[in-house]
Amino acid sequence: MTILYGVPGEGMGHAARSRVVIDYLLQIGHDVQIVSSDRAAQFLEQHFPGRVFTIDGFRFDYHSNGAVSVRKTLKRILKNASHKLKRHNDVYRLLHEGFQFDWVLSDFESFSMLYAKRFGLPLLSIDNIQILHRTKSDIQIPGKMRRSFQMARRIVQFKVPGARQYWISSFFPAQIIQPNTKLIPPIIRPEVLQAKLTSGNHVLVYQRSISAQQLQSILSAFPSINFFCYGQDQSSQSGHIIFKPFSEKEFLKDLAESKAVICNSGYSLLSECVYLKKPVLAIPIPQQAEQWLNAAAIAKLGYGLQAEFFHEADIRHFLNHLQLFQQRLDTYQQAGNEELYALLDRLPHL
Repeated sequence: MTILYGVPGEGMGHAARSRVVIDYLLQIGHDVQIVSSDRAAQFLEQHFPGRVFTIDGFRFDYHSNGAVSVRKTLKRILKNASHKLKRHNDVYRLLHEGFQFDWVLSDFESFSMLYAKRFGLPLLSIDNIQILHRTKSDIQIPGKMRRSFQMARRIVQFKVPGARQYWISSFFPAQIIQPNTKLIPPIIRPEVLQAKLTSGNHVLVYQRSISAQQLQSILSAFPSINFFCYGQDQSSQSGHIIFKPFSEKEFLKDLAESKAVICNSGYSLLSECVYLKKPVLAIPIPQQAEQWLNAAAIAKLGYGLQAEFFHEADIRHFLNHLQLFQQRLDTYQQAGNEELYALLDRLPHL
């Protein structure tokens, strides 16, 4: 079969997950063409040269605390609208003239969804964000987050409508409330599957919403623990606090050898922490519904704690209970990506 695969440029977790799916589709003999934007397009072109069609994708603008700035985002969208439309039309024509697609797959990406609608092609959605619209969790949503959840659900509802099936990648259980929906385990990239696990004396920290000075001030209260800190774009050391520039290989090594992780609540990193059985202190970006739900699930499952801010008291409480979190994580089971692969084997017959 010939498949068009849409991957958003916003957030590299989509690209990393889609790479696993595309690798397997190619391995079992399908021809896959990819449409994406920004960093994700560059990443996928490195892994699948000659298969990527680059569009101008939708990107969010952020406040300094990591929250989405609606005003800045809308301003940039309006400013670049005509250029985006022309670029999309050019790619649309190239795809239509060059290929006869049998299926369209979308990881929360709209261009591919619209292409499927235009030509009446079967559409499959594979992502984690549909969990906000197509499932119901027993996690209680606090009043201050309800507006964010309502808005997020509306966006998700109309992002990839009308798919034949929705496969939702999730490390936590949820009740399915929409038809043609299936929960699957987290899609794990091969580097994580092959990682050599140990439990060292360092805690991995990934934090961008506060300054390096604030980070150092708070972490200095824990002199017996080494902290490997990413997200500050610097290389320096002050005693037991080590700041590292981002390197995918080095980050994964430090993750696999860590005793615990303190990070924001992006789905990809949390799912890798759960798979590698690393306790997590999850700090969601303010008013980001999906991140809040991910962090709440970590806490509810006993895999770690949820915190609103990067505070000494929360870190101390987390570090004092690592053994309990580890015991709960040790009960987690996942057979790599085998469930995903079994479903993809049946794709022509869905």
